Amino acid sequence: MSKEAKIRDKEGKAWLYTDVVKDHFFNPKNLLKHGEEENYNADASGRVGSPACGDEMALWLKIDKKSERITECKWQTFGCASAIASTSMLSVMVTENGGMKVDDALKIKPQDILARLGGLPARKVHCSVLGDQALRTAINDWFQKTGQNQRIINV
Repeated sequence: MSKEAKIRDKEGKAWLYTDVVKDHFFNPKNLLKHGEEENYNADASGRVGSPACGDEMALWLKIDKKSERITECKWQTFGCASAIASTSMLSVMVTENGGMKVDDALKIKPQDILARLGGLPARKVHCSVLGDQALRTAINDWFQKTGQNQRIINV
């Protein structure tokens, strides 16, 4: 089990974040730097946000047309440490081991992201849901751009 880093809220109550969450927050993987969006030649993209918490996630995918493997997943997240760590982990999950097939990526659930992070505080679980929705939105964009409208799913 990972060591936990104590992060405190305004009331001084400890929230527990795993070292994995801390690593993905302080050293995000596959981050697309601000200003690089226009020069990044993505095959698909998706953007979702939650007015309730103020988080917004944008995701860009490069997908091999022949194998339908996600070869790159870049992202930007405007939000808290949990949102950043969740999106960073999601980007690793879909690109590791040569890339995940689109159909397999659609099977990722927020619980899968949480498991790879070693968990999040209960009040921050919604952050992993946004990453899941951004991925599905980007894959729908891929389906639309490649004329596979019958494969578009509800987000």
